[in-house]
Amino acid sequence: MQALLKLSRAIDWLNATVGKFVIWLIFAATVISALNAVVRKIFNYSSNGFLEVQWYLFAWSFLVAAGYTLLHREHVRIDVLNSRLSKKTQVWIDIIGFAFFLTPLCIMVLYMGVPMVIEKFQSGEMSGNPGGLIRWPVWLALPLGFVLLMLQGWSELIKRIAYLAGQGPDPMGRLTDKTAEEELAEALRREAASTPAPQAR
Repeated sequence: MQALLKLSRAIDWLNATVGKFVIWLIFAATVISALNAVVRKIFNYSSNGFLEVQWYLFAWSFLVAAGYTLLHREHVRIDVLNSRLSKKTQVWIDIIGFAFFLTPLCIMVLYMGVPMVIEKFQSGEMSGNPGGLIRWPVWLALPLGFVLLMLQGWSELIKRIAYLAGQGPDPMGRLTDKTAEEELAEALRREAASTPAPQAR
């Protein structure tokens, strides 16, 4: 079990690292969008390539970050029902979900998607829009994203089995004690406390 937990930590580290870099794809898409708007207004020029590269970056950001999202337990859950169940039942529901739903879905997407990416790479398929981009780079995000998602699903599965075996921490708790909003509020309180109050005159 300890070897599996070590593998789980490695997968967590991989998706956490990917998640930290994916935010730059959103930033790049935003910058390109702004520059495209400026160029169109000032120089009366635009290209479908500018639009498509934004779509590519967006596709990469949400597909490749799927594993990171699962790591932080931010995928949609039916908490209205799930929260009423015991912790052990919740863990078993997750185990069944990761083993019999998430994993087969990811395998099916990879089975169908990888040949499609290879075919588009070999054919050099281009966008049908004038000035459009080559297609295979955006299709590559599909298998890569589902590989990371499947790996993270296995990591979560290992954590839950370890928890039931009494060899791991509670996998259903938050990764941090506080949310980002709570951490920000605490930082603002510390800053306010450290700033000397103005003396009354």
